[in-house]
Amino acid sequence: MRILLVGSGGVGAAFTAIAARRDFFETIVVADYDQARADKAVDALDDDRFVSAQVDASSADAVATLCRDHGVTHVMNAVDPRFVMPVFEGAHAAGADYVDMAMSLSRRHPEEPYARVGVKLGDEQFAVADQWESDGRLALVGMGVEPGLSDVFARYAADHLFSSIRDLGTRDGANLAVHDEDGNELFAPSFSIWTTIEECLNPPVIWEKARADEPDGGWFTTPPFSEPEVFEFPEGIGPVECVNVEHEEVLLMPRWVDAERVTFKYGLGEDFINVLRALHDVGLDRTDPVQVASADGPVMVSPRDVVAACLPDPATIGPQMTGKTCAGLWVTGVGKDGEERETYLYHVVDNEWAMREYGHQCVVWQTAVNPVVALELLANGTWSGAGVLGPEAFDAVPFLDLLSEYGAPWGQRDS
Repeated sequence: MRILLVGSGGVGAAFTAIAARRDFFETIVVADYDQARADKAVDALDDDRFVSAQVDASSADAVATLCRDHGVTHVMNAVDPRFVMPVFEGAHAAGADYVDMAMSLSRRHPEEPYARVGVKLGDEQFAVADQWESDGRLALVGMGVEPGLSDVFARYAADHLFSSIRDLGTRDGANLAVHDEDGNELFAPSFSIWTTIEECLNPPVIWEKARADEPDGGWFTTPPFSEPEVFEFPEGIGPVECVNVEHEEVLLMPRWVDAERVTFKYGLGEDFINVLRALHDVGLDRTDPVQVASADGPVMVSPRDVVAACLPDPATIGPQMTGKTCAGLWVTGVGKDGEERETYLYHVVDNEWAMREYGHQCVVWQTAVNPVVALELLANGTWSGAGVLGPEAFDAVPFLDLLSEYGAPWGQRDS
């Protein structure tokens, strides 16, 4: 296995640190638009299996050329979802398999954005699934932590815990905090703010197998931050208010797992939601460029890119962060014994542990470990397939066993 890793930011750098401890691959080419950042990720490892390169992730041709130059067999996409399609297309053009942690972007319904879907997350990728399958190539999409591990949990629940499923509810929460040197708490998102704005301000999607206005069921939307609920997270995190957010799990799980309702809710917190709303109100969530003055004359910049540039890099805030993060799937229905069942399958990572063991903060580490596990399963032939497939299309048990072997055990709480 020869891997091209596109993106060496927080998640990409954590990916290299995790993969460096494994022996299932021959080479990983760490590529970034910023060559110096790719060099830094490689230099930190002292491992000659890793080499750095420069790439423009917005160019499918550039990705394909780099794949051919290095004999790449698998492309690992670790950049913002706005670059999913060129990286995805570049991998296919070069005859490589592909893995990502976020899917092609959605576009809201033009008339009823808070009732009906427009272009859904992943639609552009699934539109060419037949082509990938006929070419014998695999695109494993949504293989981070959420989406990713949560989708593996859905497969595990369906195969081993439930005879019928009512709710598949991804629930994400944390008690993380970031402080400055004087102990003051900072507004410092632990993940890409570009991606966070995208998913939190888009209309959230839910899946319902049947409903009064649509007896055949399907995907529907709601307003951002809708249906708040307090969810009790394990391992000392405690109760966190969670709200509906657009996320890939809702678009992936119903394709392979039978359930009456599928949702994704995120524990954002009132302060974070207020910041996002304020950014939206003044147009700073926009991605289309606007003209601004500069010392060298007028320039065109994206407001959202300016917000990202003004906030701390998520890759650098680990030493200032405390607490734990939890990703998991809440499942209700009828168990294998015929009795009503409610189970939460989860994965908790403590930031202190992640920083001590790997030197990377817990959110990016938790995201990065899952595609490394998946690539190892593909390398040894435990997982295989062709087409555009989500994690639900594969046997969950080998994944969960190997995740535990990596030192990142998962948990199960039955109510």
